Amino acid sequence: MPPPLIKQELSEEAQRHPHSALVLRVAASQCFHSSTRLKEFLFYVADCALRNAPDEATEQPIGINVFQRLPGYNSGEDSIVRTQARALRQKLNEYFTGEGEHEEFIIEIPKGHYLPVFQPRHPAVELPPPTQITVVPVEADPQTPANLPLIEPVAEKKRSWATLSAFVGIVVLLGLFVFWPLRSHKTSAIDRFWGPFLSDNDSLVIYSNAVFTGDSTNGLKYAAPENIPQDPLSDHYVVTYTGVGELNSVYNLTRLFDSHHASFKLKRSLLVTWDEAQLSNLIFIGSVAENPSLRMLPPDSDFTMTASNGTAGFINHHPKPGEQPFYSRPEHPFITDYAMVALLPGLQNGKKMLVFSGLTTLGTEAAVEFASRPDTLDQLLVAVSGPKGEVRPFEALIETTIGGGVPMQTKLVAVHKH
Repeated sequence: MPPPLIKQELSEEAQRHPHSALVLRVAASQCFHSSTRLKEFLFYVADCALRNAPDEATEQPIGINVFQRLPGYNSGEDSIVRTQARALRQKLNEYFTGEGEHEEFIIEIPKGHYLPVFQPRHPAVELPPPTQITVVPVEADPQTPANLPLIEPVAEKKRSWATLSAFVGIVVLLGLFVFWPLRSHKTSAIDRFWGPFLSDNDSLVIYSNAVFTGDSTNGLKYAAPENIPQDPLSDHYVVTYTGVGELNSVYNLTRLFDSHHASFKLKRSLLVTWDEAQLSNLIFIGSVAENPSLRMLPPDSDFTMTASNGTAGFINHHPKPGEQPFYSRPEHPFITDYAMVALLPGLQNGKKMLVFSGLTTLGTEAAVEFASRPDTLDQLLVAVSGPKGEVRPFEALIETTIGGGVPMQTKLVAVHKH
């Protein structure tokens, strides 16, 4: 028999930890109100963290204790824990940016792990120790009458306060010059790259919506463009599909736009018309095989996706020194994927296009995440900025490692600035 469901509570040992109250508030929040299984997931891994039992917060124990999998189940074929961990991370982020925005501590589950960490929302800044000032008394001149006040100590005291004030002023100025750029650094990278799209409420996000023909008996396969019906959803033998990576990409873009109080329109590829595409800044999410709207792009791309005879990759038509003419992903084991990130002129003067196109849905997700994180975005900006710091049109190829069915580490492998 499968093990019983765990209770939605913390163990007695965990309840003695100061952070247990935070876990209870998160679990009782509106974000988790209708997510019973995610709540159980949170209680289980939080209990492991508060009891300092990291070995119990690995994939197998979580699958058995939370998701009722039998002991020894094949986690390589059953990705329930990895999939739900991604959903739990999103729920935690939703809570701490909404209902729990005033919480002193936040709960995070680092990517590639399941053991949560409790971090202060605003890490304390360690200040230098106060400067000790030694006041040396001024001895009176033996010839000075005892009943006359000494002027020297008063003057020395004024000079000491003046010196201290000057020192404090210098420290404050140094803090502004040194620490303020560090504070605004992440925001400036996002604003430089995404500025045109964040300032235009007509930005249009177009996500892939592949069409398959067939059925469960005969199997599914990509439909040829000329065979796609006008209304695919009305045909019983046609299935439209959007990958998990594209959905996560839309989620990441939503967070990015919301953080800048901006908005965008979202449409699946099959419903985009030429007229509305001409009037908007465009963001494409998904490969050309699954996003027919990408066919409106200029045909002279430096990187072209290709797939044949069980091999998929990107052709580099103009390799630079140190670049490969062809980047292909390994099929077995699937541990590496590639994706293109491109900033191109829009279909109308003054408009722009961003393209995030991976060989698989995971590559697409990695590409959007790469361009949404200030630390990795900085690498891209260095490579594509013009002499005055402006962001030039470009095409870039990224490589991402895959672990546990999710993109892990991503790096630039080729950049062509136009």
